[in-house]
Amino acid sequence: MNTLTVFPKRMSYAPLSFNSILNEVFNDNFNFGIDEKHSTPMVNIKETKDGYHLEVAAPGLSKENFDITMDKNLLTISAEKQTEQKQEGEKFTRKEFNFSSFKRSFTLPETIDASNIKAAYENGILKVELLKKAEVKAEVKKIEIA
Repeated sequence: MNTLTVFPKRMSYAPLSFNSILNEVFNDNFNFGIDEKHSTPMVNIKETKDGYHLEVAAPGLSKENFDITMDKNLLTISAEKQTEQKQEGEKFTRKEFNFSSFKRSFTLPETIDASNIKAAYENGILKVELLKKAEVKAEVKKIEIA
């Protein structure tokens, strides 16, 4: 049975491996959205027979704000958004700038097909599909008895 797992807040910005994430699953510090203390978005990871599906909760951004890179087996997801609010009055002008950014890195297993990674951003969720290499997919094969 596959389940979508919400992972707890991380205090470290070190790359995560899928095996190390499992050690944190049973922590009761579950949250949705963005980790307010570190401005790090929460990530759901689901494994299927075909691969892994990552969901990054990053509301208020657009797909142009994201940068996803793959270097060897390190997948890095980052985003940056800059906004400026300007208010003018009779004798004043006020400008306020807002900069927000994050960066998350994941060490992927060698079973991932790095040439076939897909991503889409919809309704505040960045979805990344990481397919397993064809020869790694486990197939159930029925053996006929002669």
